[in-house]
Amino acid sequence: MIEKEIVEKCKSGDRKAFTFLYNKYAPKMLGVCFRYAKSRDEAEDMLQEGFVRLFQNIKSFKGSGSFEGWMRRIIVNTAINYYKTQIKYNNTVNVENNEYLFKQEEPETDSKYGDVSQSRLLEMIKELPDGYKMVFNLYVLDGYSHQEIADILSVSVNTSKSQLSKARRMLRDKVEKYRKQYKYA
Repeated sequence: MIEKEIVEKCKSGDRKAFTFLYNKYAPKMLGVCFRYAKSRDEAEDMLQEGFVRLFQNIKSFKGSGSFEGWMRRIIVNTAINYYKTQIKYNNTVNVENNEYLFKQEEPETDSKYGDVSQSRLLEMIKELPDGYKMVFNLYVLDGYSHQEIADILSVSVNTSKSQLSKARRMLRDKVEKYRKQYKYA
């Protein structure tokens, strides 16, 4: 497979292979970053930092799983770390004490929201309080468990579960309101 060859070339320091890899995956990974960013500039910063980490650690990729999955994990972790750094600089309160903390974007369409466009659903997710968005994205879109989310965000498992439940409820309410407004209900 060509991907395996490119990864091997990257491991040996081939700059053209790095460029190829970046050009192939950057647009998709930028979409991942948008879910965690407050703006396009932040998403692009996260992406760049994520690719730097990816290239620094590419030798640790063993090839036992999906390269794209491995890369996505690095990008998500970079986005989370980026956000945590921003919180420290902005002197924000811990998520345990504040529901309004994290930013994200880009949902995937769910069958129960089939009559709502993906871009509109994305806007609805962006409107959720920050902490709800972070937990929603990590759990629903990135497949983290509540224990993993609790560890990542330094909160309790119950806080993660509570914020996910509240995010889903708020999102359901937003969809219902949207449907009524546009006569979908």
